Amino acid sequence: MGQQRGLGEQPDLGPRARRPLPGLDWLSEDWRPSRVRDALTAAILTIIAVVAAYGEAHPQDPGRYFTAPHHLPHTPIAAFLLVVVAGAVLAWRHERPRLVLCLSTAAVAAYSVAGWVNGVAVLLPAVALGTLAAMVPARQAIAWAVATLAVLGVASTVNNPLGTTGGGVTVLPFTIAVATLAGIAIASRRAYATSVRGQAEREAQRRVDEERLRIARELHDVVAHTMATITVQAAAASQLLTTSPDRAAESLAAIRAASKDGLRELRAILDVLRNADDQADPTAPVPGMSRLDALVTGVRLTGLRVTVGIEGEPRPLPAMTDLSAFRIIQEALTNTVRHAGASAATVAVRYGGDDLRIEVRDDGRGVTGRPGHTGNENGPDSAPVPGHGLRGMRERAAAAGGTIEIGPMEAGGFRVAARFPCPASDSTPAPPAASGASAVAPSASQQATR
Repeated sequence: MGQQRGLGEQPDLGPRARRPLPGLDWLSEDWRPSRVRDALTAAILTIIAVVAAYGEAHPQDPGRYFTAPHHLPHTPIAAFLLVVVAGAVLAWRHERPRLVLCLSTAAVAAYSVAGWVNGVAVLLPAVALGTLAAMVPARQAIAWAVATLAVLGVASTVNNPLGTTGGGVTVLPFTIAVATLAGIAIASRRAYATSVRGQAEREAQRRVDEERLRIARELHDVVAHTMATITVQAAAASQLLTTSPDRAAESLAAIRAASKDGLRELRAILDVLRNADDQADPTAPVPGMSRLDALVTGVRLTGLRVTVGIEGEPRPLPAMTDLSAFRIIQEALTNTVRHAGASAATVAVRYGGDDLRIEVRDDGRGVTGRPGHTGNENGPDSAPVPGHGLRGMRERAAAAGGTIEIGPMEAGGFRVAARFPCPASDSTPAPPAASGASAVAPSASQQATR
């Protein structure tokens, strides 16, 4: 059946769905905050900020920075507790981002209003702002950034020891802007990663669903055809067993052949499911138009007269087209045997220059025309039983890019006709059939009738 993919195999979803590089996990949608990590980060930032604030309060050359009328203010040791508070609350910035931003901003604002140099201290609220911006919508992040800038800007200019616009006042807007944009960028990256992951999961589920439907169609076609042949032959054998033992033996032989073929195809399908990564058995017969003769021979054993007409030069077909055409013919003949009460059927195959056309007609009463029903399985007087034969034929035609018509004919009987686009120049060989599979038609003939 060609290269198959098992239900349990995970498809390659591409590089977009892969995890980020080591060290950049915090950009991933899978990243989760850690209290320990946040506490260590807060402790490191607090230590750096306190040491830097102490250095700003005790410069080696005060005259280089402070000239009349501005003088170096005296900064008591207790003042640095405000810096400690502004940094310590960062340990909870992922749990209470808004509250942490407010507390950190208030502590630095109080430190600034007192008239002490706040150059490094303003970075602590910026860290809290960046964390909040990564967790809220962009509009909220910008609103919080404007409020933080207003509070810190006013507090820094009210009693600035370096002058109204001295020190870090001019840098403060850029600091707030960088923190806000960085947070928004992280939020956008995580949202994108989440979207890609969701798209990849939906694509994986779609592929699994398609594979499940494909296998269901294969199983239905194999089981339905095999059981239909066995049912008809078993009924014939039971009637002929006492009156014509020789003909009953022929029916039993047909049952044996049909069951053997059905088991072989079921085994091939199950082997694909069990060994999705292994190469398929090259000697296993591949369902395709090259097995049309074997299919028709088996159907004829049920007593149905089947005539096959082939027009055009048979050629290798794309694997999907080859399989779909064969399965549609198989399902149509199976329905004829099981439901139509027909005495004869005609299979027409036409190899055109840019397409393949198949048609199956019978002279029976047909099956129910409602989608999702294959007709009456229990007798002419019983109610129709829901099935998947007609729907499966439509799905197969669509999967191969073709079209199909299914319905009763005005003069009586039932008709299934499908067309598959397959230009001769674009055709790729289908997998070869097993040894012993007969050819569909002599290559030299333009039209063969059997």
